[in-house]
Amino acid sequence: MIDVNIKGVLHGIAAVLPTMREQQSGHIINLSSTSGYQVSPTSAVYAATKFAVRAISEGLRLEESVTSGIRSTLIAPGLTKTELFDSITSPEVQAIANQISGLGISPNSIARAIAFAINEPDDTLISEIMVRPTALA
Repeated sequence: MIDVNIKGVLHGIAAVLPTMREQQSGHIINLSSTSGYQVSPTSAVYAATKFAVRAISEGLRLEESVTSGIRSTLIAPGLTKTELFDSITSPEVQAIANQISGLGISPNSIARAIAFAINEPDDTLISEIMVRPTALA
C-alpha cells in the first residue's frame, strides 16, 4: 500500500512536474479516499496512505498553484464498485465487504468528478472533491 498509494503518487508527480513548470500550466489529479479523512477499524495503514496523499496534494497546491499555475485536485471516493473486493484475504474484512459491496458507486461517478475538476477554467481550482454513495453518506 505504501509503495502504490504514496510512492506511486510521488513518482507520478515527479514525472510530470518539470514539464508543467516549464510550460507554466498543468493539472495534477490525485486519488485519495474518504479513508483519508477518517480511520476505520482494520484499515489503519490504508487510511494512513490516503492521509498522506491528501497532505501531498495540499502541499503541491500550496507550492505550485500561485508560482507556476499548476493546479492540483484531490478526488476522495467513498465505497466504489471495483475489483478490490476480490483481493481481500482477511475473513473479517471480507464479511464486512460482502455486506456493503453492493452499495458502492460506479467508477463512472469518479470519472465525472475528475472531468468536472479538469474542465474548470484556468482561473478556477477545485482543490478537493469527496464522492460518496448515497446509501452510506
